[in-house]
Amino acid sequence: MTDGTALVGPDGAPRCPWALSTPDYVTYHDEEWGRPVHGDDALFERLSLEAFQSGLSWITILRRRETFRAAFAGFGIAEVAAFDETDRDRLLADPGIIRNKAKVDATMANAKVLADWSPGELDELIWSHVPETHAVPKTLADVPAVTPESTALSKVLKKRGLRFVGPTTAYALMQACGLVDDHLETCVARRS
Repeated sequence: MTDGTALVGPDGAPRCPWALSTPDYVTYHDEEWGRPVHGDDALFERLSLEAFQSGLSWITILRRRETFRAAFAGFGIAEVAAFDETDRDRLLADPGIIRNKAKVDATMANAKVLADWSPGELDELIWSHVPETHAVPKTLADVPAVTPESTALSKVLKKRGLRFVGPTTAYALMQACGLVDDHLETCVARRS
């Protein structure tokens, strides 16, 4: 049991407690989570995967990530925007991804919306929601699930036609893509 503070991993370094359950979590935590992500396709991938994660554990998505990438043409916005009913049927039959109709449909619909945006527009929009200040969490209890910035990001994404982008999903995106650094204060992966 943990009190929510950083725990020492097998290598002797302190980490966020959630990161220590499996080796693939350690790698994701240390090398990717909370690191800045830019580029429309890269952000579309993260936004889509966060939506697929809704209601599930992140490890479920992480372990299927390469299969998701293969199924969704590397999350190229233009490629996914061109998907049709045949692709939808293929995706819903693919046991390597999460075969949730609403999430598959949202991913395809989001790509169609984003295909009409200017290059860099998604990146600019998401990164315009970086909080001016962000408290350094000492324990997991200090890490919010929703913030005013994630609520604002969710609202603007929905207003622009995107789906499955609620405030909690938006905040998870902000964490994963480095808009905020929610590594605990004593975590080895903390940037600042």
